[in-house]
Amino acid sequence: MNEQQLQQSGIALLRVSLGIILVAHSIYLKLMVFTLPGTAQFFASLGLPEFLAYVVFIAEAVGGIALILGVQTRWVSLALVPVLLGATWAHLPAGWLFSNPNGGWEYPAFLTVAALAQALLGDGAAAVNKSAPLGIVRPVSRAAA
Repeated sequence: MNEQQLQQSGIALLRVSLGIILVAHSIYLKLMVFTLPGTAQFFASLGLPEFLAYVVFIAEAVGGIALILGVQTRWVSLALVPVLLGATWAHLPAGWLFSNPNGGWEYPAFLTVAALAQALLGDGAAAVNKSAPLGIVRPVSRAAA
């Protein structure tokens, strides 16, 4: 493997692992363990509307699957940042460590940074549908020297 292939593999590894974590948190944790009504009650206990739990569940599940497959990775990652910031906010009262009772905010904060990094890095190897550019990068002009 050359350097570019290694980089693309590393980017893909980040993309797939972030996707797996999001699917696990949505389908396994929110749906199977806490149930969607239980998750909605948790959201209500935070002062949030209950329907937002369903929106977050769908965002995490669909976004996670899109990341695993490599579908519009940059845009999906950016769209997930507000969800992950919300998770960070929800865990602030529990303190720093995620091993604290009710989970701390360090883990969702890391996932937020990982999603931002993924948006900047792009798709990586083996993406089904390459992302369109974010529009924040200017093309390099090759001026004659």
